[in-house]
Amino acid sequence: MAKKKDKFALMLLDVTNNIKEAAQFFYDYKISNTRDLKVFYDKVKEHEAKGDTFVHTITKELNNAFITPIEREDIMLLTMTLDDVIDGLEECAAGFEMYSIVNPTEHMKSFVTAIKNMTVEIDQAVELLADKKLAGIHDHSIKIKEYESNCDHLLRIAIKELFAVEKDPIKIMQYKEIYEILEDVADYCQSVANVLETVVMKNA
Repeated sequence: MAKKKDKFALMLLDVTNNIKEAAQFFYDYKISNTRDLKVFYDKVKEHEAKGDTFVHTITKELNNAFITPIEREDIMLLTMTLDDVIDGLEECAAGFEMYSIVNPTEHMKSFVTAIKNMTVEIDQAVELLADKKLAGIHDHSIKIKEYESNCDHLLRIAIKELFAVEKDPIKIMQYKEIYEILEDVADYCQSVANVLETVVMKNA
């Protein structure tokens, strides 16, 4: 019989599922015109607002809890690091709408694909944490870090190409900002992996 998951584990899974769904939506949504951008941003914002609600709930429960499955500081740090990921996705969606980016570049699509894959790895890692199968988390952390490293390389390529090809200085500024926000989201995902590995080391 499977062990019942701790309530904090279930709440963290709510957070990671929300992030995974937001990243999948980001990946799937097809933008044809500026009206689509508004719908796109509003939906990502809904996920970000839901994430804020989860953070509030976890914080409240931690303040009231006598015993926690792992150190309460680690639960809080993991929660806030996860929240950075959804905040970054919302910031990027806002940038797309603000700058009316109807035709994302192939580099932007590559970033979004990597981030989507990273959020799947994060969700699976937190599922293992919830099931107290800590040994399996390391493999997911490695994959997340590989994706992040690829995003570092992608950022350099994207910006180099942007300066080489684009002649409009305003568009250069806008696209460079979007690329950097996407790289930030990848960095946030790696931060989640780092926190998870710390939790594993403390509780192995």
